[in-house]
Amino acid sequence: MPETKLLELRRRAKARKPAFVRQDINNKKKLKNKWRRAKGLQSKIRRGLKGYSRQPSRGFGSPAAVRGLDRSGLEPVMVHNANMLSSIIKEIHGIIIGSGVGMKNKIEIVKICKEKGIKILNIKDAEAFLKDAEKSLEERKQKSRQKEAKAKKETKKQEKLDEKVESKSDDEKKEQEKLEKDKLLTKRV
Repeated sequence: MPETKLLELRRRAKARKPAFVRQDINNKKKLKNKWRRAKGLQSKIRRGLKGYSRQPSRGFGSPAAVRGLDRSGLEPVMVHNANMLSSIIKEIHGIIIGSGVGMKNKIEIVKICKEKGIKILNIKDAEAFLKDAEKSLEERKQKSRQKEAKAKKETKKQEKLDEKVESKSDDEKKEQEKLEKDKLLTKRV
């Protein structure tokens, strides 16, 4: 069977697959909505009785040839930087950009993927992503420029104030010296 048929087979099987949830999920609020094997001696789920929820088994698995592939039949590969794209074959692999990758590196990776025709599995529309990302980067740059300009203005104001204080202090020093001289001159012996 070609891969496309197997992918279609997997899609239909997964549509019929029940949600495997643990026993008593509907009765106890504290239980999480995930599978835990029933271990009770009289558990009807463990015994596989009719009318009780199903347990996971091998029959619910995907065909081995398409196991681990995405819906379009591409093998997902995690990418953290632009250098990792050199080993990717666009017909076989689809990339997933790591969550720890910064915005600038992400933009670079998306641009390279667009050029090479590599599919990005965790970004739906690369064009829209690039527009939004570049727009947000530009906004951040403008904010930082405004902050720097504001800081420069404040430092200039502070310098002017310091100069005024120094000029005043010089005048005050002169007055203080005059007063001391007057005291010395008018001092009674």
